[in-house]
Amino acid sequence: MPNKKRLKEKLKTSIQFSKNLFVTGAIKETSRRVESEICRYIPKEKDVVVVEFGMGHGNITKAILTNLSPNSRLYSFEVNGDFCEHVRQSITDPRLVIINDGAENLSKHLDIKIDSVISSIPFSFFSREMGLGIIQDDYTALNDECFYSQVLYTKFNFRKFQMVFDVCEIERFSGLPTEYIYHCKKLQNN
Repeated sequence: MPNKKRLKEKLKTSIQFSKNLFVTGAIKETSRRVESEICRYIPKEKDVVVVEFGMGHGNITKAILTNLSPNSRLYSFEVNGDFCEHVRQSITDPRLVIINDGAENLSKHLDIKIDSVISSIPFSFFSREMGLGIIQDDYTALNDECFYSQVLYTKFNFRKFQMVFDVCEIERFSGLPTEYIYHCKKLQNN
């Protein structure tokens, strides 16, 4: 019975993602391998502040929370109000703060340094200026020696991240569609 319930939930999620393609940039949830990889650089040994952009139905959110210490905090941004409500009902964790707004408004909501950014927002649908603005704002908000990790379906936007971050690498995950994870690091400023 649990498999039937999970399959039904996946179908419902796919329909929601399809209806909101230009907001989510996705047609399905990310795979468990991608969820694990995108969380690779979250500092696990101490209390941290993590920001998530593009919470969706919360599958990456759950993976992030699994990697956080008990006193850490996760601020998850999502522009779709229905998705925010879904996650509020399905994930009850005091470390999670849901913000119904976009990544471009990070500084409107948070005035603290961040230890990790995990993002699945669709940069392909943003103007060049908006995309670079988000990346630059995130770089500024990150503590030194911390990572911004992004999942996308193309390598097309990788150059934008290289223009801002000090070190960038890309991981490829085969499947339909192919998923890429960008890991971008802010080095210590001297």
